[in-house]
Amino acid sequence: MPTRQFAQQQDGILVFDTEYFRPGRVASHLIWHNGQGALVDVGPAAAVPVVLKALAAHQIDPAEIQTIFVTHVHLDHAGAAGHLLETCPNASVVVHPRGAKHLVDPTRLMQGALAVFGETVFSKHIGSMVPVAEDRVLIAEDGATFDLAGRSLKVLHTEGHARHHYCLVDVDFGGIFTGDSFGISYRELDTDAGPFVFPATAPVQFDLPAAHAAIERIMNQAPQKIHLAHFGQLDCEQRLADDLHRDLDLLVELARKHANSKNRTKVLHAEIEDCLFQRIRDHGYAGSDAELHALLDFDVAINVQGLEVWLDRMQG
Repeated sequence: MPTRQFAQQQDGILVFDTEYFRPGRVASHLIWHNGQGALVDVGPAAAVPVVLKALAAHQIDPAEIQTIFVTHVHLDHAGAAGHLLETCPNASVVVHPRGAKHLVDPTRLMQGALAVFGETVFSKHIGSMVPVAEDRVLIAEDGATFDLAGRSLKVLHTEGHARHHYCLVDVDFGGIFTGDSFGISYRELDTDAGPFVFPATAPVQFDLPAAHAAIERIMNQAPQKIHLAHFGQLDCEQRLADDLHRDLDLLVELARKHANSKNRTKVLHAEIEDCLFQRIRDHGYAGSDAELHALLDFDVAINVQGLEVWLDRMQG
């Protein structure tokens, strides 16, 4: 089969917007190489029609998808995996050893999401997962290499955001798919100073030393490109890693400061929001507060939840 060309192609990588809650929030990446495809993170179950439509728009038969890599099993990254296997007959799912059981039986994942979001939001934006058959699960051991038609993709375990998290090193093309281990960077926040990045401390397994170590492990690969699930491709700069390290420490400092505060959630949310908004202003962002709230309220709330779970664990 001749090499297929895509309008948005860079190094054989396409970014599909899963439209999770809003456009530009959660990406699924397609790696296309020598007539075979792999998806890296696939969004929630509710995104299945969007992902299939994106494949069709680029004349990709689902039978050409060989592998679905899920960097971790949070539902905005892995929720669609079981559904997609129903239409991608040749694909297997590559998952961290600690995450495999949750794809085979996603009951606990869905119960957790329902507890966080409630039935209405869960039904509209997330959707119910389909279990993945065990014989279609491949375990992503640390350092393991997967072959995509001659293209090497290496697993790198990176805890901190979740204990079932890995990154995927695109060995031959100098990129790395970082899931949530290298934070969040929305294109709406780009300025003349470059991209703005901030950490993801979602529940329930945030771990500060491991999060720092994950960033360092990513940078030690000397990648040229970072492919973020939230959202898209960045040129790899030491500044971004430095900002993430600083802000991880800042978030934890604020959490400790308010550990025993009355109305802890509300107070912590307000202070983290103020700090984040000021950082964005200092970065050169000229949009309104209303626009920042629309972009970031969801992420601030999720980060606060993760920090509170971490606080409770530390205090217990």
